[in-house]
Amino acid sequence: MNHQPSSRRQFVKASSALTAASLLGAPKVLKGATNDQVIKVGLVGIGGRGSGAAAQAMNADENVALTAIGDLFEDRIDLRTRILKARGRDKYQVTDENTFVGFDAYKKVIDSGVDVVILTSPPAFRPKHLEYAVEKGVHCFFEKPVAVDAPGVRKVIDLAKKAKQKNLSFMSGFCWRHHYPKQEIFGRILNGEIGKVNAMYSTYNGGEVWKKKREENWGDLEAQMRNWNAHLWLSGDSIVEQAVHCIDMMQWAMGEELPTHAEGSGGRQVYDDMDKYGNIYDHFAVAYQWENGARGYHFSRQQNGTAGSYEVELYGSRGYCSAKNRHSIIGETESWRYRGEKNDMYQTEHDTLFASIRSGETFNDGEKSAHSTMVAILGRMVAYTGQKITYDDALNSKEDLTPSHSDWKTALSVPNPPVPGVSRFL
Repeated sequence: MNHQPSSRRQFVKASSALTAASLLGAPKVLKGATNDQVIKVGLVGIGGRGSGAAAQAMNADENVALTAIGDLFEDRIDLRTRILKARGRDKYQVTDENTFVGFDAYKKVIDSGVDVVILTSPPAFRPKHLEYAVEKGVHCFFEKPVAVDAPGVRKVIDLAKKAKQKNLSFMSGFCWRHHYPKQEIFGRILNGEIGKVNAMYSTYNGGEVWKKKREENWGDLEAQMRNWNAHLWLSGDSIVEQAVHCIDMMQWAMGEELPTHAEGSGGRQVYDDMDKYGNIYDHFAVAYQWENGARGYHFSRQQNGTAGSYEVELYGSRGYCSAKNRHSIIGETESWRYRGEKNDMYQTEHDTLFASIRSGETFNDGEKSAHSTMVAILGRMVAYTGQKITYDDALNSKEDLTPSHSDWKTALSVPNPPVPGVSRFL
């Protein structure tokens, strides 16, 4: 396998193919674009979520084409493109010349002439990939979380503002925000139907997620990249990479108001092998507090054989609701339950994104998604250190999780897992 950061096939398209608008960083699909104008889409990171997002993008608009793909590993491209070709049919227009491998594949995808880029690489790379896309004037769909540390979150907040200035759509993968039942129930919550929200209970309890056994020819970096969800610097840990969905829903219920501080705990009870499980925790318990006294209690775990729970419950001054599963409200005088239309939220978010690009009324949830990511990072910080930490201090943290190098051959050790009371807040 060739691990050099270069294109799969030598990219030789003439630079004249780039329009003056793209060179200036202006959006390529402008307001008033006709319906027969083809929107070209590029995909960076062709894992399960990436290939799913690409298929949904191809279904979101009559005149859309997937024209470029990039990933760190060629075998992943070979595996997934067969599925995408079948699902996309004539909308799948990726050629060998527009298929790229390596750490710089994201630049080559973006520079290939796409109008929209789907960014679904491990979250450690999200801020850098977004920065290049916004610089080049390309509309973005990017998976959650937006970053793994505070410097990355701060960068994405700035990029969201720049995307607005450039009239670029800038959509995160917080898919539950596009789920009809949740749109209805959170609308009712924000409209005061359960009164003042006093307490929230959120869970993301399940078993272990996928792991790949290390192969003999893998160096340290490749072994970590192939199992990115087990490594702090790549995933941000499970509370950030996975359970952030529930934390985002708590933020939604609070009208995007940020918590003042948090405290909590966590650790490794079953993740006892660093070669297999990396250096992340297998459970978290975090209590958040807001300025008005509301509290949010979050619990998550990745432990096989345990009871599963994926819920967000809200307790208000005038009622209680299940916002995640039952979509119901029990009020002081009457109760309500969602009986309306259900939808594929993954498809709806892409439908919304491409409609916004066609109309020129761009969609941008970048700042909200960055702050929800930061609330999850705050939860990780308090669990790792055992300290009470304010949101402002967390957001201004100088802790940068980027490793010392990104060389395939040089040794790259896995840092020991944090120890509460010993590990320090930076």
